[in-house]
Amino acid sequence: MFVKICGITNEDDALFAVAMGADAVGFVFAPSTRQVAAQQVYDITRRLPPEILTVGVFRDEHPDRVIETVHRAGLKAAQLHGFETPGMVADVAEQVRWVIKAVVAGSSDAARADEFGTDMILVDAPSPGSGQVFDWSLLVDLPEGPRYLLAGGLTPDNVGLAVTTAAPWGVDVSSGVERSPGRKDPLKVKAFIERARAAAPQRHVGPDELPYDWADEL
Repeated sequence: MFVKICGITNEDDALFAVAMGADAVGFVFAPSTRQVAAQQVYDITRRLPPEILTVGVFRDEHPDRVIETVHRAGLKAAQLHGFETPGMVADVAEQVRWVIKAVVAGSSDAARADEFGTDMILVDAPSPGSGQVFDWSLLVDLPEGPRYLLAGGLTPDNVGLAVTTAAPWGVDVSSGVERSPGRKDPLKVKAFIERARAAAPQRHVGPDELPYDWADEL
């Protein structure tokens, strides 16, 4: 079970998430209370183990700007969390090895998730970043092929049910493990990761059997 802790704003939270077993940490560059600067992120990412997937989150940003920021911040991946077209995703993917495309559950973009040219698709609530829960059964209708990350209102209390209901490849959380906007709660982070992994069926990817070796891309 792939676990991404998003909305990281400081080094302590990033290091703790990694120590608890997170596979990826995300940094928000889109307008948000959790928005961070590229230099700030670079100072954090250079302290993280190479096997961690570091992700920059963008919304409706020009591909050139996404690429520039990802490289300046020392990140491995870009998450496109707006109305980006398959062409825009392809433009980013030409220079960023790992791209996650976010789609809204039940939307036309979700129905064509296999057409974005990336095999990592994040499925979020109708109001992305709102922390709202949506009908997890909507994942059943998604096209086969991509690896789906479930987001939207996940917390330590509901992630186990979410994993058993939707059977995603991975889960993504931000506000659900915070004590205040931009500051993580260590106990919630630990519980979230443990419960997500405990609920994952054996047929799903385990933390030591991920299909990608992010470190190989350095």
